Amino acid sequence: MAKASLGERIWYKHWPSQVPKCLDYPDCTLAEFLRESAAKHGSKPAIYFLDAQVTYQELWDMVQRLATGLAELGLKKNDVCALMLPNSIQFVVSYYACQLIGVTVTAINPTYKALEIQHQLKDSGAKALIVLDAVFAEAKDGVTGTRVSTIIGTNVVDLCRFSSLKVFLGKLLKKIPVGELPPDALKLTDLLKKPPHMPQARIDPEDIAVLQYTGGTTGLPKGAMLTHRNVVANAVMCDAWLWKKEPSMGIVGVLPLFHSFAMTTVMNTAIRIGGFQLLFPRPPTDMAELFAAIQKYSAKGGLIMPGVAVLFSKINTHPRVKNYDLRGLKMAVSGAGPLPLEVQNKFEEITGSIIVEGYGLSEATPVTHANPIYGRRKLGTIGLPYPDTDIKIMDKETRTKELPPLPFAVSEAGGLTKEQSEEAAGYTGELVIRGPQVMRGYLNRPEESAAAIRDGWLYTGDIACIDADGYTIIRDRIKDMIKFKGYAIFPAEVEDLLHKHPDVRGAAVIGIPQEKVGEVVKAFIVLDPKKKGAVTAEQIQEWAKDKMALYKIPSIIEFRDELPTTLVGKILRRVLKQEEMAKAKK
Repeated sequence: MAKASLGERIWYKHWPSQVPKCLDYPDCTLAEFLRESAAKHGSKPAIYFLDAQVTYQELWDMVQRLATGLAELGLKKNDVCALMLPNSIQFVVSYYACQLIGVTVTAINPTYKALEIQHQLKDSGAKALIVLDAVFAEAKDGVTGTRVSTIIGTNVVDLCRFSSLKVFLGKLLKKIPVGELPPDALKLTDLLKKPPHMPQARIDPEDIAVLQYTGGTTGLPKGAMLTHRNVVANAVMCDAWLWKKEPSMGIVGVLPLFHSFAMTTVMNTAIRIGGFQLLFPRPPTDMAELFAAIQKYSAKGGLIMPGVAVLFSKINTHPRVKNYDLRGLKMAVSGAGPLPLEVQNKFEEITGSIIVEGYGLSEATPVTHANPIYGRRKLGTIGLPYPDTDIKIMDKETRTKELPPLPFAVSEAGGLTKEQSEEAAGYTGELVIRGPQVMRGYLNRPEESAAAIRDGWLYTGDIACIDADGYTIIRDRIKDMIKFKGYAIFPAEVEDLLHKHPDVRGAAVIGIPQEKVGEVVKAFIVLDPKKKGAVTAEQIQEWAKDKMALYKIPSIIEFRDELPTTLVGKILRRVLKQEEMAKAKK
């Protein structure tokens, strides 16, 4: 979208004065941001990984060398290179090397199985695969029948500059995972020995920078075509929203970089602002590992931590959290799903940092909204649209009628009240978005692309409303909405209310088909370990009576030790639904 005023949108009433409403977006690739940061901050850290440090100058040098190596292998503008890597120095180097020469990146979840890998490689048309040796066993079969002709392998510590003895002992003691690569695989470290002399590729801002695979609403994962303009714009937006940041700030990379959330808010944003990335190859199994890292690497400018509700909840409930100095954590941003108010409040109390909820989706690179970090926040909302981002609410049935904002403003203390929730029904519909971060469409899927993007507007599939102050409230996914006797019930709202129970540590809600009423509400609840067996379903239902309308109270409650989640931390309601369907067939 060209730089132009959106007019006096309702969300400008409380817009942070330090953030421009419209921004300038350079016609370049993300690699230009790295080039600029290397020139400004050459000797400063760009990455910390497994106690190894990489400076900006070292990172830029490696990116140029790998770009040269990839070009000499025959990869050229608009070819696709797949990365099957965990958070690591190699991921950042590989991603930016591709950006530099116009090669499209598609990042594959390193935990994928052969058929999942094969689908993404086939669908994307990838010609090369940069893969961690420890996960190649699955990739070996996944490559079969695809266009991949070049495999480049690496070990997780290859770029850490550890001594040969340390590496030998680490592998021997199985502290450093290893795996066997095919005899014809190239070594990433060999490609990095190339003296940099990249070809001068003329890259158009509308060329595809990233094929970000997403499940969408139905079917097999499909590739969201994110252009260079998309990824550059979203990094610039994040930079502007973090107006009070300092170049010495670090961004904690616990979330996986193969997911668009961390790809933008950790990697691309850190490089844009000249800060460092504190990368973890996998989410810590013990949060104390994260606490120790925050304590150790707190920079002068402090740390920013993008995360998800499950991560923040684990931090809140860790028995040793108060044994660490977490004051270096200045702010956190929660996305990829609703942030329960109780989790938000407890996190701020424990850490002393600011935590705000934002929103995005892979089709929008992904960030479209956030609460002002320094300004008027509204807990229980996803905040305001980003600069140059326009939104509207369309009716759920026809998706053609625009709905007005709520006639009231929600409080800063937390979302819709019980009474407001009922009044909001007529103002609640599908959230649609337009902005420079919105994808071109889905690769080789014209019908699905046409359904998702209409006249430049992205139809998100999320149900939302906008309050009288312009703050957006996500109520749920359209496909997850429960219909009970004609009432619309939003699982996310019920989950949020259940989290207010003092003994509830996790909750997921789905609809169970029932002929006479349509669907009934079933809740899967994780209790505080100390309360297992002491809290009954009936007690929770009784507690809920003055917290939500009677028809929203779960009629079925099942207690569990844990809930199914993605690596990013999203609760997988579809898995719970599949389990219920399997039970019904027996």
